[in-house]
Amino acid sequence: MGGLPFTKMHGLGNDFVVLDARARAVAVGAAEARVIADRRIGVGCDQLLVVEKPKNGAADAFMRIFNADGGESGACGNGARCVAWLLMAETGNAEASIETLAGVLAARAADGGMVEVDMGPAKFGWRDVPLAREADTLHLDFARGPLKDPVALNVGNPHVVFFVADANAVPLAELGPKIEHDPLFPERTNVEVAEIVGPGEIRLRVWERGAGITRACGSGACAALVAANRRGLANRRARVVLDGGPLTIEWRRDGRVLMTGPVATSFTGVLDDALLAEARS
Repeated sequence: MGGLPFTKMHGLGNDFVVLDARARAVAVGAAEARVIADRRIGVGCDQLLVVEKPKNGAADAFMRIFNADGGESGACGNGARCVAWLLMAETGNAEASIETLAGVLAARAADGGMVEVDMGPAKFGWRDVPLAREADTLHLDFARGPLKDPVALNVGNPHVVFFVADANAVPLAELGPKIEHDPLFPERTNVEVAEIVGPGEIRLRVWERGAGITRACGSGACAALVAANRRGLANRRARVVLDGGPLTIEWRRDGRVLMTGPVATSFTGVLDDALLAEARS
């Protein structure tokens, strides 16, 4: 059969192209990911998700995550919810487990058509983030423009969270790429600007590593809640309101971070072989 079937999905506007490579081998790398993610010549997405057979034999599937620039990522919270929903719909089960480069994520169906994903433990060591040098990750000595004194942590991938009085007023499109590519972050970093509305609510905007400003970022929401709680600014469970809408994040006492939010399917289609051939040439 010609062409490559795909499903276009999103979580709060953070959008994905999902390819199923379990029954049919799919040769996708950085070049193909960039073309598919291109909003003019491809389908358009923040991340490309490739669902493969599990590597460890215990999970339901392995999920490869390509950012729009072709780089691979270890974790994607909104993407994990979307893939979990597809797996649960396929099996009829209320739970699914997804293997990623960052570990196995457990997901379950939640009330109101939502999906909850256990994103695993947040990590705070400077080598875990990682940073290029030893530093205090709770009060990182780093500043760019009006942004300063962030919290650095890893929730499946690197994050740096800045607390601001007005998240909407931050020139994130200007500052985001400068911070992402700063030498302090050898694997680059996601950038969050968080406004504390109250102990139970955070307003958040995100510059995603390899994708730019996105309407929502699941791991970024997790990072913001954990960072805010460590600073004594928010409860261990809070509503995190992104440009695309709210996620519920809980940092459990055992250190694991739970994320709950919606998923949606936009459309399905078939990638023309010529598009992928062009990328490979």
